[in-house]
Amino acid sequence: MAQAAFMFDTPVATTGAGSAPARPVQGPLAHPRCGADRSGFEIGWDFAHYRLTPPVAHLHAENPVRQGWSAGRAVFGTRTLRPGRAARQWLQLRLAAWQQGVAFEDVQVTPNFLAQLEVATCPVTGITLTEASGAAADATITRINPAAAVAAGNLAMVSAGAAQAMAGLDFAAASAHARRIEAGDAVKIAGLDGAQWARIALLKSLVTPLPHAVAAELPLVLLPPNRLRVLNPVQALQVMLTLQFCQAGYARRLVAWAALMPSSEARHAFQVFMHTLLARRLAAGPVLDVAAARRAMQAAWADTLVQRRWQRLALRLCAADCEQLLWRAAQRQLLGSGQRWIDSTQATDGWALSSAGQASVIATAEGVVSANAVSH
Repeated sequence: MAQAAFMFDTPVATTGAGSAPARPVQGPLAHPRCGADRSGFEIGWDFAHYRLTPPVAHLHAENPVRQGWSAGRAVFGTRTLRPGRAARQWLQLRLAAWQQGVAFEDVQVTPNFLAQLEVATCPVTGITLTEASGAAADATITRINPAAAVAAGNLAMVSAGAAQAMAGLDFAAASAHARRIEAGDAVKIAGLDGAQWARIALLKSLVTPLPHAVAAELPLVLLPPNRLRVLNPVQALQVMLTLQFCQAGYARRLVAWAALMPSSEARHAFQVFMHTLLARRLAAGPVLDVAAARRAMQAAWADTLVQRRWQRLALRLCAADCEQLLWRAAQRQLLGSGQRWIDSTQATDGWALSSAGQASVIATAEGVVSANAVSH
C-alpha cells in the first residue's frame, strides 16, 4: 500500500443532519456488554432516539435491536431527534452491516458525515436519484471496496440498482464485466452497460491498493465522489491534474507543476498530456461552473489520445515519484481546497482490512451467531 493516501473532501451545507446521538449509559437500562448483542442494542436505541421503528423482523422480544429500541423508548419518550434523510440512511446502513457481519466504523461515520456524500445524480448510471420510492433510482450509500468495512473513505452514494449490481464485487470482477461487454460477449450485465461497469471498476480501483503499473493504465472515467479516499498515488496525481481545469488560474499552476517533474522526459510528457487536456477543456466552452467543468473534464477521459498521453507520463513515474509530486505541490499551494494527504494508516483507519471488512460476529433477525458458525 502507498505510504499516503489522497482525500478529496469538500464539505457541503447540511440541514438537520447532526452527529451521532449519545449512546446509552450504564445503569438500569444499560446495553449488553458483548459483541453483536451490544451493537444491535445500540442500533435499536438510536431508532428510538429518532422516534423510528426498526423493521418488523427485528421486533421479537429476543432480538437485541428490539431490546435497545424498547429501552430507548422508555428513556426518551417524546424527547426525540428529528429523523432527516441522512439519519435514516445511517440507521439503515448500521442495521444492514450488523445483519451481514460487516464491520462498521462508528466514530467518523455519522449522519453528518453521510450528508456530505449526498449527490443529485448517480455517478455510475447518471440517473436522477429518488428517495425511498422502492425504485432502482433510490439513493443508496454503499461500500465501494467489499473487503473493507463501512468506514469513512470507503462509501459513496449511488442508485439502488447500481449498488445491487456491484455488491460484493471487487475491482477485478467489475473490470471483467466491463471487458466482457466491450468484447461483445454481453450487452448488459446486471442491468448495466459497459460504460457503467467501467465507472464501477474505476470507483473500486480508487479504494483498492493496486500495483503502480495497473493503476497507471486506468482512464479516469469517473472523478472521485466527495469524501472518497484515493489510495493509489498515481491515481491521486491523475485526479489532481484533471481537477486543475475546474478552477481559475490553471495556466499559472501548470507552469509550477511542470517545474516539479523529476526528469526532462517526465516534464515533456507532462506538458504534452496537459496541453491535450487543456484542448478538451477549451472545447467545452469559456465559462463553466464547477459542476459543468467537472463533467467536461470527466468526459475528456473518453478520448483515447488523452488516455495514451496520460499513460506515457504515468509510466515514466513510480509510486514514490507521484507521492513526492503531490507532497511538493501541496507545499506550494497548488492543490484545491479540501484536498489533502493523510498517511496510509489513517487513510484506512477502521476499514478492518485484516478481516476483509468482517466483524467478529454476524447478526440475524432471529439472533446472533459467531462468524465461524456460518462460514460454511
